[in-house]
Amino acid sequence: MKVKYMKSKSIENFMKIVFFISATMSIIAIVLICIFIFAGGIPFIQEYGLKNFLLGTEWKPNNTPSSFGILPMILGSIYVTIGAIIIGVPIGILTATYLAKFCNKKIYKFLKPSINLMAGIPSIVYGFFALVVVVPIIRNIFGGTGMNIITASILLGIMILPTIINISEASIRAVPRSYYEGSIALGASHEKSILSVVLPTAKSGILSSIILGIGRAIGETMAVILVAGNQARMPAGLAKGIRTLTTNIVIEMAYAADEHRQALIATATILFAFILIINGIFLTIKRRTNNG
Repeated sequence: MKVKYMKSKSIENFMKIVFFISATMSIIAIVLICIFIFAGGIPFIQEYGLKNFLLGTEWKPNNTPSSFGILPMILGSIYVTIGAIIIGVPIGILTATYLAKFCNKKIYKFLKPSINLMAGIPSIVYGFFALVVVVPIIRNIFGGTGMNIITASILLGIMILPTIINISEASIRAVPRSYYEGSIALGASHEKSILSVVLPTAKSGILSSIILGIGRAIGETMAVILVAGNQARMPAGLAKGIRTLTTNIVIEMAYAADEHRQALIATATILFAFILIINGIFLTIKRRTNNG
């Protein structure tokens, strides 16, 4: 009996070490990424000037002298991300609510795998879909090429749906049923109980889904390349083409050299810092919401 106990204890200690190493490797990977990004980008930003780099309105690496202003790409990323939030977040949360509290089992068996399948579709496939279907529709309505902020926002709004729906649904289902039953017992309707009791209780998980969705929207590249117009200029309207930070890096990194390459790495640094700031803000809001 004692031998079995000792063997079980040894296995437990061994697994603790394995789990600790796994967690440590994740932290080390993040630290190495931070070191690589910031070590490659900060020297160029210091040399070129943070103000000139962030607030410059011209990106012309082939000019003499070269111009490396990334403000157009920053605004482009912000615009399409906000557009994706406006489109994707309400649809995602309402869909998650329907699946968790209103959907019957037969329809659920069809909808849930379909949503999971959306999460597995490569982003380039989404891009081709938008190029063939969404771009012509936007072109007919707003004119121009159809490759603009509106098209990119619609595309990203669709792409973030699986993330928002799956996490929000899990959060809604995690709310104790006694909350719902208590609301019903007090005379509230089914819909009122869901909207006024269950959803506010699940707000922490729902907010987490929104954070992850925003991260997906900001970091998306391949699909956006096909539909955003890829014009490195200040946004001139929702129906005009733009370029995001991620697409700027991907498009030009293949042939960039010397100062141009350093500018692209510095762009990645700003993008990384941008995502960290957004996540930090949302996590702070989430923490205050939970404490409240």
